[in-house]
Amino acid sequence: MTTNPAVPEREEVFRPRTSKVLALLLWVLAGVAVASSAGAGRAGWSGVPLALTVAFAGYWLFWLPKVKIDDDGVTLVNPVRTIRVPWAALITVDTKFALRLVTPHGSFTAWAAPAPGVMGSYRAKPADVQGLPGSTYGPAGSMRPGDLRNSDSGAAAYLVRTRWSGMVEAGRIDVELTENAAINIDRHWLLLGIAGVLALAVVLTILLPG
Repeated sequence: MTTNPAVPEREEVFRPRTSKVLALLLWVLAGVAVASSAGAGRAGWSGVPLALTVAFAGYWLFWLPKVKIDDDGVTLVNPVRTIRVPWAALITVDTKFALRLVTPHGSFTAWAAPAPGVMGSYRAKPADVQGLPGSTYGPAGSMRPGDLRNSDSGAAAYLVRTRWSGMVEAGRIDVELTENAAINIDRHWLLLGIAGVLALAVVLTILLPG
């Protein structure tokens, strides 16, 4: 089978820039809190569980979530679970509230790619609505605000749709397998456990001061 040069032979990863900033901000705040606790003596260490919780939240809610696209499909890494959608299982890509992959086995939303608010739509430029994959546009060339390339959902959808259309044009997707293509879902039990332990530690420091 020949390879279409328009189809990138690499993994592409989308993670919002704002998420990176928020994660770093929470880590800085947690670091400052730990340093302050250390300087306050034994009593100050009661604030460490909360600082660790803030640091963990920065990773879990903002740094970890992402959308990965490769030749095999799309992977949505969300805080609670990771969903692997092969190209054969993908029916359509929606951006009404966030990037959403529609399959015969249900719809799956990307935590890392929310749709824009009103202000995000107002900030759109002509370039943000031009040159998008054909599947972006609805009747009479209509499109959702979530399809704008200046939005998180639109930027992620552009990557997914571009790779998807390239795979289709190259004949590298067997549409006959759509109904039977398996969706792989892995729950983040370890992360959920860590979150539970940290939450319990914070509660105990509140109920049992000193």
